[in-house]
Amino acid sequence: MTAAGRQHPADRRPRLLVVASTFPATTGDGTPRFVQDLSVQEAESFDVRVLVPMVPGAARTERLSAHVTVDRFRYFPRRWEDLAAGAMLENVKVRRSRWVQVPAFVGAEAAAITRAIRQFRPDVLHVHWTIPQGLSALIANRKLPRLITSHGADAYALSGGASDLIKRTVLRKADAVTGVNEQIVQRLVDLGADPGRTSVVPMGANTTAVAAGGRDVERTPGRIIAVGRLVEKKGFGVLLDAVRQLPHDLTWSLEIVGEGPLRASLEDRAAGLPVRFWGELPEREVYQRLAAAPIAVVPSVPSRSGDQDGLPVTMIEAMAAGCAVVASRLPGLQDAIVHEHCGLLVTPGKTTELSAAIERLLRDDATARQMGEAAAARAEAFSIRVSGQRYREILMDLLKR
Repeated sequence: MTAAGRQHPADRRPRLLVVASTFPATTGDGTPRFVQDLSVQEAESFDVRVLVPMVPGAARTERLSAHVTVDRFRYFPRRWEDLAAGAMLENVKVRRSRWVQVPAFVGAEAAAITRAIRQFRPDVLHVHWTIPQGLSALIANRKLPRLITSHGADAYALSGGASDLIKRTVLRKADAVTGVNEQIVQRLVDLGADPGRTSVVPMGANTTAVAAGGRDVERTPGRIIAVGRLVEKKGFGVLLDAVRQLPHDLTWSLEIVGEGPLRASLEDRAAGLPVRFWGELPEREVYQRLAAAPIAVVPSVPSRSGDQDGLPVTMIEAMAAGCAVVASRLPGLQDAIVHEHCGLLVTPGKTTELSAAIERLLRDDATARQMGEAAAARAEAFSIRVSGQRYREILMDLLKR
């Protein structure tokens, strides 16, 4: 019997409702696609319906495959509906007036989950982010088994007071909980998640797509690349200060791929340097640019709000593309990068240390190439195939319970 008290027909696949906020408007548009990729993997065992908020350029309903359907819900008058266009936490930091959309979002999302449960009749829920999706799912239904996944911002930021109370309630009611690194999982347990049902499962990268997208692309000596949203926790300001310290006898160029509220200030900071800002690019072009760069830099730092990267999928993509990676020594990042093997780890925010690591790889092509080859092999342990298998096991276990 399912948690809702009904028995699976013998000829029916189990049904999974996925609830998330970050999701591409169209496949390959440059928006992080880890929830999309994971949903496709989960569809190997389930019929999947993905419920996400409307964003510009998206269709209300979309079929990704025979077993994956995407439904999008509206949550605010269209003229002002922009809370979910990008990273929600960063959106409210940039424009405080967006906070008025938050209660409307939670209410609309809870109503959309209720409708989806009634129409789709799922057997289990996979809810991405404790806030707001975890709260919305709890309001909508407390009977169906739920897997809650924390990606970082909901664990590192939004702490104290009402936020902790909401997260504690969501986590205690969850049937299973995952986080993308050990530190996040410990925070979730401290907030009330059951240690016996809480585990580390990274979000996987589509390493096959990365390899295919960069096929036949030649490396450009001296090229450095950094990919990510232009927000404080990505540390791009630290990166620009670091490359400004590089010795004048080195020939190099830096490509920054991504969009965000700090773009104008970062462009000013890069004045006079061989740096190009590409903005948000289609994913295939991102893969090509990764394949052309011998060195990728992930200069993540804890932000003033307490938020920080958990395990950036963009870093795994850079590894899969064969880049030697220079990354900050932070939980999650240091789990993927083996220092002196597939990249170099540096102290977050230390400009001189970051500059020295980049200089070392610029001067030693052989080491950069060896680290890049090791990174590509290492990336397979963090592929979407590996994480997808683990998530399917967790979800099937919830059904068995």
